[in-house]
Amino acid sequence: LFAKAINCLETEDGDVCGHCKNCLYSGQNECMDIIEIDAASNNGVDEIRELRNKVNILPSELKYKVYIIDEVHMLTIGAFNALLKTLEEPPEHIVFILATTDPQKIPVTIISRCQVYNFKKISETDMIERLFYISQQENIKIDKEVLKLIAENSDGCVRDAIGLLDKVSSSRQELITTDYFLQMNGQATIQQLKKITNQIFNHHFNELYENLEAMDTEGKDFVEFAKQLMIFVKNKLVDCYLKNTTLEYDEQEMIDFINLL
Repeated sequence: LFAKAINCLETEDGDVCGHCKNCLYSGQNECMDIIEIDAASNNGVDEIRELRNKVNILPSELKYKVYIIDEVHMLTIGAFNALLKTLEEPPEHIVFILATTDPQKIPVTIISRCQVYNFKKISETDMIERLFYISQQENIKIDKEVLKLIAENSDGCVRDAIGLLDKVSSSRQELITTDYFLQMNGQATIQQLKKITNQIFNHHFNELYENLEAMDTEGKDFVEFAKQLMIFVKNKLVDCYLKNTTLEYDEQEMIDFINLL
């Protein structure tokens, strides 16, 4: 998208027009002016030297030749030093996009020569709207509550959310319910969360241990379960504060429990 935007001939407030010759060409598989390099598997000095030898070649069709180096933090120190020489005096027709999930691993000498953009997580509301749209387009029968769970599980990443939706819809033709989704992902069902929360706050520990033992036998992920339990108890508190619902347990105990988790 970024490579397309800087090459677009008729941008509208910075957005791509989508119909000029550069937009059409940059969307094709055979586009030679947008090159993506995976630094995880091409992280040596030789690969960067080869790249440096090619940067002086002018773009074949577009205004700029764009090199997208993904997971750039995986480059070796030698490779970073080789890249630095090009970044210090880049040719006018070249743009480098360095993408990373670990910016702290990139040398300061590299970062100081870049414009830095920190991407934000997608909001839960926007994520649910998008998943709902996809579900309608693909005729996926799914509870709105499941879309909320998918959004929560994806932690602001649209790709992960769509992957989860794809996974859960490919194995079920009828309506996708909350319990089915949780079962598919090895998570505790709402009923299990209610039962265990009751046992914890009512101090029914013998029954609690039996339940946990059964969940362990089912192969549940207890780190994931702790997160679920934390969100479940937190939501009860939030409902009390915002919707004036009655709390079933002692408020301070619930807060202490969330902090412990």
